[in-house]
Amino acid sequence: MVGSREITVVGFTVDRKRTGRQVKTMKKTTMMILTAFALVLFAAPVAQAEDGATVFKAKCAACHGADGKGDTTMGKKQGLRDLGSADVQKQTDAELEKVIADGKGKPAHAYSKKGVTPEQIKALVAHIRTLKK
Repeated sequence: MVGSREITVVGFTVDRKRTGRQVKTMKKTTMMILTAFALVLFAAPVAQAEDGATVFKAKCAACHGADGKGDTTMGKKQGLRDLGSADVQKQTDAELEKVIADGKGKPAHAYSKKGVTPEQIKALVAHIRTLKK
């Protein structure tokens, strides 16, 4: 209809005066959906990295220190190496995972027997890699 204020598109009738506002609302809604999708898509790797730091803080930092240097009373007493040192960093991920899981001669350090999951151990190794000097 010529001169009509209404537009019919794909079976929907829209008032022309509201079209601009509806377009803005649709753009905002689309952006919110895309943002939510991006957050879900990219949150998993970030969560894993945070998980390693969180597990380290809860299970390791008391002796190894927050920075992994072993410069704590207990770390000095046990002669712990700096986790960022070349000596530790040159070990493979598998070697570090085994030390964390089995304790390398220190049964009290066998975290696989203390409920730390293999995924958390992998996350700990990833966190230890961030301590590299």
